[in-house]
Amino acid sequence: MSVDTNLKILVVEDSGITRKMEIKALNQLGFNRVVEAEDGVQASKMLAEQADVDLIISDWNMPNMDGYELLCQVRSNELTREVPFIMATARGEKKQAEKAISAGVSSFISKPFSPPELKEVIESVLQSPGAAVVEKSGIRVPEMTDSGKLRLNIGHIQITDHLTLGVLQHLIRSEKLAPRHFELATHCMPSWNPVQRALEKGELDGAFVLAPIAMDLFSYGVPLKLVLFAHKNGSIAVQKKRGKSDGETDLKSRFEGKTFYIPHELSIHHMLSHMFLKEIGLKPGAVGRGEFDVFFEVVPPVRMPEFLKTNPEAGGYMVAEPLGTKAIAEGIADQLFLSGQMWTNHPCCVVALREEVLKEHEGAVQEFVEMLVESGRFIQQKPEAAAEIGVAFLDPEKTLGLKVPVLKNVLKEAQGIKTHDLFPVVDDLKRIADYMGEEMGIGAPLDFGDFVETRFAEAACGGIMERSAFRQVGDIISELSDRGTGDRTEKSMLGIEGNYLIFSMADQEYGVGILSVREIIGMMSITSIPRAPSYVKGVINLRGRVIPVVDLRLKFGLEPVEYDARTSIVVLDIRGPKSMFQVGMIVDAVSDVSNIRAEDTEESPRFGLGGNTSYILSMAKMEGGVKVLLDVDVLFGGMESLGVSGA
Repeated sequence: MSVDTNLKILVVEDSGITRKMEIKALNQLGFNRVVEAEDGVQASKMLAEQADVDLIISDWNMPNMDGYELLCQVRSNELTREVPFIMATARGEKKQAEKAISAGVSSFISKPFSPPELKEVIESVLQSPGAAVVEKSGIRVPEMTDSGKLRLNIGHIQITDHLTLGVLQHLIRSEKLAPRHFELATHCMPSWNPVQRALEKGELDGAFVLAPIAMDLFSYGVPLKLVLFAHKNGSIAVQKKRGKSDGETDLKSRFEGKTFYIPHELSIHHMLSHMFLKEIGLKPGAVGRGEFDVFFEVVPPVRMPEFLKTNPEAGGYMVAEPLGTKAIAEGIADQLFLSGQMWTNHPCCVVALREEVLKEHEGAVQEFVEMLVESGRFIQQKPEAAAEIGVAFLDPEKTLGLKVPVLKNVLKEAQGIKTHDLFPVVDDLKRIADYMGEEMGIGAPLDFGDFVETRFAEAACGGIMERSAFRQVGDIISELSDRGTGDRTEKSMLGIEGNYLIFSMADQEYGVGILSVREIIGMMSITSIPRAPSYVKGVINLRGRVIPVVDLRLKFGLEPVEYDARTSIVVLDIRGPKSMFQVGMIVDAVSDVSNIRAEDTEESPRFGLGGNTSYILSMAKMEGGVKVLLDVDVLFGGMESLGVSGA
């Protein structure tokens, strides 16, 4: 269906960063007549003044007047009652839909959403403007291959919790395992919303999915069975990075009035974060649902580090690994606690399959469960190999920038993810449902005996190996209070680990990350730039690319020397504030490439250019002395202002 992109759309959203994200999505779809309001009150005034609004996309939870109240007002006003109204909500529960449908909502879209998801909903609303678009659970017709095997289509997202699926895929492709009854097809999805929707509509045979999502879908009639835990433990809570200059503040002050990100309302992350924030003396909840002093907001797991870094109101987040350790390694976050420290051996993601598959293909399901159990044990026994597999599986397009050392650290963490014991424990699932229902008002009753199918796991696992246990939250908080601000941790140094190009200047060796090195060339003709800093020698024309060149000796305030046959220009890719660009760096001599491990590094000393050492990543202790590792993005970030770019 072709949609008129000249429609005037009103976006109502209290979170400024989310509102910008939604408007950007609309702009990408060609909608440029977009107006915005930060709550229902402001939206109501705008609708009274602007009679030409063609479509409303409103958040549900907002202060002053929420989306449901705005919907009721829109439908009771003769001038606006026919305007299509899309409710954008992070509330993943099915029971919320019934209330809005009765009030006349046109359709729903779960936050956070992508441009393609938004396009689909807008088209469906404009095609059938008079009635709410309610997705019904579809019937899954299992797909067979030419060889007569079941093609198992399994969904997942980019988190360590789903690594057993990736390892199984690897073991099958490398012919270490040879399924007789099924062929595996994995489907990587951008967030939980598409996984939830695909399960509900019968577009997948199953998925690695958050246990509370699977529970909620089942309670509202989606024919699902939980056959296995995907893992135990495996999540982490982090806070925004605090430097030594920030001073000491108590935990309550760090989060009061702030936003705390979670991947989904129906998640163990929401539950454990709620417990933690309550224990430090805060009242956590969503904006517009009551009087709270710290606010949960749902964002895609892969975007949490970005949101934490760019949103001044963000205090922290809880998420599945490796998205916490990665943020710590990049200097964005500090660790609060691991989920396994609070609730040892807790469930989180589960393996849920459609009933149609279980009824018709028991042999394939049994074989699939047995091979997942074997893959889980592989991860526990061979974390280094699993980390290599995991980077390729979880970050195939390199969009996360995931590194093997980061994933290896996550898999070897003593209280981190566990994959050797995947038997589904019903009592643990009941504990989640009870807390969410009684303390948070989330979820719906369900028959666990009908929802959890243990017979496949009993044959594969033999039963429960390790019971779960809750720890006193107060003990974790005491440990956090004893931890110093800005203390160096192993995780914080993981971003440094890797291969470095080593070069020398004035009897000192330095290193730059090999991934930043475009090429190494000998000295060539350099054209000077008028009024450039003294250390900027000029520019070179390298195969049609004009690149500024810096003499690193002069940049560091060292004595200049005559260039000779060993002098080299190292051409670097620099990540600037707006885009990538290139810089040439003149060094005395290039020696080799060295692999630097995190445990061989120490923090940089407090001296440097103008007293600033931010351009020094770390000091590496190696045979023959100490190598200074440089952050070239910091060292040369200002070069973009020269207006010369080779990108």
